[in-house]
Amino acid sequence: MKTFECAIFIGMVMLYASCGSSKDVLHQKVNAEDYLSEIKKELQVKWPENKTINLVYHGHSVPSGYFNTPEVKTFSSYPYLVLKSLKERYPYAVINVVVTAIGGENSVKGAKRFKEDVLNHKPDVLFLDYGLNDRKVGLGKAKIAWEQMIEIALNQDIPIILLTPSPDYSVDYSNPQNELFQHTDQIRNLAKTYGIGVVDSYKVFEPLYSDIDTLKKYMAQVNHPNAKGHELISNEIMKYFK
Repeated sequence: MKTFECAIFIGMVMLYASCGSSKDVLHQKVNAEDYLSEIKKELQVKWPENKTINLVYHGHSVPSGYFNTPEVKTFSSYPYLVLKSLKERYPYAVINVVVTAIGGENSVKGAKRFKEDVLNHKPDVLFLDYGLNDRKVGLGKAKIAWEQMIEIALNQDIPIILLTPSPDYSVDYSNPQNELFQHTDQIRNLAKTYGIGVVDSYKVFEPLYSDIDTLKKYMAQVNHPNAKGHELISNEIMKYFK
């Protein structure tokens, strides 16, 4: 191969490597303290230079605020507990909480309405929480749906935080490969692959799994946390804003 042709070939290879998919380029675990650094700066700006920050929560019944169905306790759900904590920490910030979650929905259905129902709110931070209900569609379909939503958001430079499933005390947690753990593992890997945030709700509740009676103290019903349970999730989310 001639020198000129060789140089072109090498250049093309380097260009291809630098323009690969986001999954190929990132593939790393993010630092919670650094991930939302630009958003945290915005939250500290005072009027009249500040802007409204939109936190959008997309998922199923848990972020929707369902406790003992059909009762919905909006202000005790983790999106609003996060808002309360944020306002205590950032008193000058204007923050919107937008919940696009629907009770009973899985990620396949959530992905279908993602552009119309989520992106129109112009998220500054996007939270995805579908792990509990994705058992209905299986790992393969769930992975495709999560990837679709993640890639669409990343193409618009929206920071994303994934949530692993909160508890369902009908699950056999003594089985280390139970369905919820499998979806948890997949969500963790997606966060690492795309270099985005993850709130590991499964891990937060893990010390309670060996004693169902203790776990039930954090649950409003079999698969919905109560206020104490939502507070555990909220505390994990707040690690990204400190």
